[in-house]
Amino acid sequence: MRTEKDQLGTCDIPKDTLYGIHSVRAKHNFPDNTRFSIEWYKAVSIVKLAYYLNYEKFAQAVQGKFNSEDLPLKLIEPEIVSAMIRSADEMSKGKYFEHFIVPAIQGGAGTSANMNINEIIANSALLSLGHNCGDYHIIDPIEHANIYQSTNDVIPTALRIAVMGLLEQLEKSINDTRAIFEKLEKEHNFTLRLAYTQMQAAVPTTFGKLFSAYTEALWRDWWRVSKCFERIKVVNIGGSAAGTGLTVPRYFIMEVPNILKNITNLPVTRSENLTDATSNQDTLVEVHAILKSHAVNLEKIVSDLRLLSSDIGEKSINLPPLQAGSSIMPGKVNPVVNEFVIEVSHIIYAHDQLITGLTAMGCLDLNAYLPAIGHYLISSLKLLIAANETMSKNLISKLTINEDESTEKVMMSPTISTALLPHIGYHKAAQLSNIMVTQSIDIIEANRQLKIIEEHILVDLIKAENLNKLGFSVSELISNKTNGKR
Repeated sequence: MRTEKDQLGTCDIPKDTLYGIHSVRAKHNFPDNTRFSIEWYKAVSIVKLAYYLNYEKFAQAVQGKFNSEDLPLKLIEPEIVSAMIRSADEMSKGKYFEHFIVPAIQGGAGTSANMNINEIIANSALLSLGHNCGDYHIIDPIEHANIYQSTNDVIPTALRIAVMGLLEQLEKSINDTRAIFEKLEKEHNFTLRLAYTQMQAAVPTTFGKLFSAYTEALWRDWWRVSKCFERIKVVNIGGSAAGTGLTVPRYFIMEVPNILKNITNLPVTRSENLTDATSNQDTLVEVHAILKSHAVNLEKIVSDLRLLSSDIGEKSINLPPLQAGSSIMPGKVNPVVNEFVIEVSHIIYAHDQLITGLTAMGCLDLNAYLPAIGHYLISSLKLLIAANETMSKNLISKLTINEDESTEKVMMSPTISTALLPHIGYHKAAQLSNIMVTQSIDIIEANRQLKIIEEHILVDLIKAENLNKLGFSVSELISNKTNGKR
């Protein structure tokens, strides 16, 4: 064991662990096992890396301007800065995450998470230089690892970097899902099906039309997600504790955002108003609302597909059998991916309410609840990425359509007579509809009995391509009347 001390006293720490007294106190105060997200952990490490890289340039600039005896501040030794750069770089790739013991849900606006990472950086840097963990007189978690930083600008900036990385993944996953529906739309452009309004049979349509509705919804989702970057890219790095930049060299305020941009290849931009960016987190609410909109569309899609494949429904499509559906009923297969996506969507709705409420709870110059806000925002992003991935790979790319049965159902449905209204009027169409119902016959046979319209005209009118024309023209009516007289 090693003994560490802070302003509250001392604490025994396992000798070779990279965390320290601040992390142990936080673990004791927040006894929850919800894991801090590795994406946020990596992003905080990237922010630290940017600071240390900038510190090298800053030190060179200061030394170039002042004689060593006239230096107005004490500079950190170059070998220490280099060691911290190595540690932060390793952590940005996920190394040492097992030493991050602070849970995701924590009080203190993220100070505990920031200090846990500072301790890991300091101790791993000490080890790399041949020292022991806890030799803070050489490399200190606050004096060195946290140089010119504050939890209040590091943690929210890192959150936005983590979110932007996940937004890129979500964009791709939405596009993958959309592309499959677009392919299905083209393949089934003229595959007939009945539309349903209020869960009752309505007019004829096609599966192509149905899939086109999903394609368009996912296009909107992709567009909205792409616009999230405009909001989330604005960071408050350099703002220090309250957005005033107090204790931070102006060199860091101006340069660190550019280094972050270069390291991450993300459109990181320093806020024009660091006080606003530190105290207000409404952009996170806005971004999550867009995620909620996508979840709504995903739930609608999978609910439709589940209904269309249901044993108590019309069974016009077949979902792929993915796993055994029962431990007692042999042969039973359930729509498990659909159910997973619905669960994901409702979790995101709950996250949205939580994020909204905690963001509104922000008080004066800071929001103390950023750890929970960030955790659930990241969680929603990862869930949506997972939902799209399993939809693409395990559901929609493998579904099949019962084309013959679906077409027959359209022809047997009395609602198909709706297509004849411009040509024969409502009352004659109703006659056809009534006889179809009473005798359980299709529209062709019903018309043969009633002789309301020439059969070749009827056959033409109920072709899929004609049923799905956008409206009709008067010239088409004239043409049909002329053909009917021959």
